[in-house]
Amino acid sequence: MTMTLTDRPDMFSPANGSRHVALKGASKARHDQTRSRIGLTMMVFMLVYGVIGGRLVMLGMSEQAGAGARGSAASSIATARPNIVDRNGEILATDIKTSSLFAEPNKIVDPDEAAELITSVLPDIDAAQLRKKLSTNAGFVWVKREITPKQQSELHNLGIPGVGFLTENRRFYPGGPAAAHIVGLVNIDNEGIAGIEKAIDERGLGDLHGAGFATKGADLQPVKLSIDLRVQHILRDELVGAMQRYQALAAMGVIVNAKTGEVMALASLPDFDPNNPVDANKPDRLNRLTAGTFELGSVFKSFTFAMALDSGRVKMTDSIDARAPIRVGRQQIRDYRGKARFLSVPEVFQYSSNIGTAKMALAVGQDEQQAYLKKFGLSTKLKTDLPEVATPQVPKRWSQATQLTVSFGHGIAITPMQAAMADVAIVNGGHLLSPTFFPRTQEEAMANSTQMISKQTSDQMRWLFRFNAVKGSGRNGDVAGYVVGGKTGTAEKIVNGRYVEGKYLNSFLSTFPMDDPQYVMLISVDDPKPEKPGLPALAAWNAAKVSQSVVRRAAAILGVQPRTESEGQPDALLVSY
Repeated sequence: MTMTLTDRPDMFSPANGSRHVALKGASKARHDQTRSRIGLTMMVFMLVYGVIGGRLVMLGMSEQAGAGARGSAASSIATARPNIVDRNGEILATDIKTSSLFAEPNKIVDPDEAAELITSVLPDIDAAQLRKKLSTNAGFVWVKREITPKQQSELHNLGIPGVGFLTENRRFYPGGPAAAHIVGLVNIDNEGIAGIEKAIDERGLGDLHGAGFATKGADLQPVKLSIDLRVQHILRDELVGAMQRYQALAAMGVIVNAKTGEVMALASLPDFDPNNPVDANKPDRLNRLTAGTFELGSVFKSFTFAMALDSGRVKMTDSIDARAPIRVGRQQIRDYRGKARFLSVPEVFQYSSNIGTAKMALAVGQDEQQAYLKKFGLSTKLKTDLPEVATPQVPKRWSQATQLTVSFGHGIAITPMQAAMADVAIVNGGHLLSPTFFPRTQEEAMANSTQMISKQTSDQMRWLFRFNAVKGSGRNGDVAGYVVGGKTGTAEKIVNGRYVEGKYLNSFLSTFPMDDPQYVMLISVDDPKPEKPGLPALAAWNAAKVSQSVVRRAAAILGVQPRTESEGQPDALLVSY
């Protein structure tokens, strides 16, 4: 039997219709229940996120010093520094681990008790300020950086809740003040603030730390310097002795490789101990070699002779009339113990004649004199690896009086390092080099050098320097076998804008060995007194003697081979006149 659609009773019977309605009602109830659960879940999540957001707002509004301190802590922990070593690998600066004390004020139950306990171990901390710091809701504050192991142990045994320790990097200088003005120092966060330490940061280490890199000192290659720590100790030791022996206010010295421009040693006294730099910012502790400017007196005559000979206006065979003073306005240019006669060019150098030197400057002319000073690097700021560099004080108005007085070192103040580097060029064949505190080959140095004077002029100047050490004011600076040559300078100091007789800055600018110049040295002693009653306080009697002692002790270390007596005579040099 065939059944049509309308014949099926189960499709549209009243009973079946009621069941269908019941099913639809149950489905709707389940749907409403699901929507309620979803809504409830969303409300719970919103409540949780609200609590978290509120907490973040509270933390953001808490004491800003705490957030700053936390950032400072992270920075300090990240700031590892490379070792600094001398040319032989001797360590000049390194990182050591030290503990610092911090607190989390929001976890401290009793700030008064915590402050009392902490100050019982660290009595140098102000208790009232510490109590105020611990009474905030900050999440992190420094209590004291760089505490001793004994202090850490005592504080740990107190068991103060909310107080802990962080291991940080602290800079340590094994040689103490030995090379303080070269190496420099760092601040509490191990960031370089002076000397090579600062130069390292400026070369990219600071950016690495800021980006969160360089967290381990072992990952950093040592920074090798050009200095020789053995020679550095000798130089500083002789300067310390000079200050004591001559009752001087200060003393300074630098030794430079004449072929490469590498600084082998540099010391400026008084100095400071970078491990405890409480005196580092005192005015008398500056690096006088690069950060101070001075009138160097007759040392400056070396440059006047070089420019006069190089210009061709003066020849070694010339004679100069030094019979009478030169009158300039109301002033006169005189010689100290003058000969009152015609002097040969070597004699002008030998007797350090102001009159003869001034007349050589007149022969050169004002414009050419200024051009040569610029070529020598004496009228512009020196470029060096150290951040502490002063600008020379050059006369703004170049009158005839200026031309004459500058010729013998009055009226112009330069850094001693500038004088040393100009002398390097005078003796090495005429090549002006920039000083460097990092190792450099002769080829690298010459590739960036400029020709300051001709080789012939350089040869003539070498002869004059050696001649002066044998027969002139540089005799007390000579050392048997090492063929020293140089020029002394006794410059009156300026006090309250006036030259003061009896107060001098004494210098000796020297080279050794003169037949094959390898090293240039400048020694200066500030306001020395006579070593013994009856002796003069001139450069030949102090600065030259200090130089002599340094050469005697350091020449062999620097690899200079002694010469015979005949090889040390001026006429034994490459040229003679």
